[in-house]
Amino acid sequence: MPSISNSDDLAGQVAVVTGAAQGIGAAICATLADHGVTIVAMDIQPAPLQRLAEDLAGAHPVVVDVRDAPAVRTAIDTIAEQFGGIDILIAAAGVLRTGPATEITAPDWREVMAVNLDAVMHTCQAAAQHMIPRRRGTIIAVASNAASVPRMNMAAYAASKAATRMFIKCLGLELAVHGIRCNTVSPGSTDTSMQRQLWTSPDDAHAVITGSLARFRPGIPLGRIATPADIADAVLFLASARARHITMHDLIVDGGASLSG
Repeated sequence: MPSISNSDDLAGQVAVVTGAAQGIGAAICATLADHGVTIVAMDIQPAPLQRLAEDLAGAHPVVVDVRDAPAVRTAIDTIAEQFGGIDILIAAAGVLRTGPATEITAPDWREVMAVNLDAVMHTCQAAAQHMIPRRRGTIIAVASNAASVPRMNMAAYAASKAATRMFIKCLGLELAVHGIRCNTVSPGSTDTSMQRQLWTSPDDAHAVITGSLARFRPGIPLGRIATPADIADAVLFLASARARHITMHDLIVDGGASLSG
């Protein structure tokens, strides 16, 4: 039986990463680059995107609004032509708008769905069109454990991530015949700017770990908040040949917070 190679089998492959300028997206870029992957970093923020490209030798910044389907298609087509194809797509762009489900505004709802769900569809459709003729490729979307566990004041975010997870499963079912694997990684609380915008005091990190009965929120059994690198390592695994027989899977990376596998 042939052995399964390690994650360095990714060397020389081309990965497009959305939401690359900060947080989990930036960590994914760094981790994949460490394993020899050519990074095309996509984000709407020019300045931090340029800094990322300067920090990661060989990374290629592409400024694009992932909410804009024609712009995404043009960017993906250009990337595929320039690099001779796209091997990996990581859809990591995301936004958070909080508030009671009965009070969230229509503009906030639309913004969350546009970035967290519509943009996943835009990038996946565009990338898949280039993967199908080559009969290979890997698509990974960053979802959330909020897709399966209700969270107070996070109805729009949770709904967008649940829809993303199911979209990727359906996409994976359709693309399996072409040898293309599609999976999601679902982080729990992770030390990013998105997480910190929810905090109002130095004790909030501890409160996340211990949980809150009043808010129907379990704590984190492993007793720590994830780092972006923890999520990037999960993405690395799913992108590698070690996960060659895994598709339509949701890999939850939350320290046990969702109390599920």
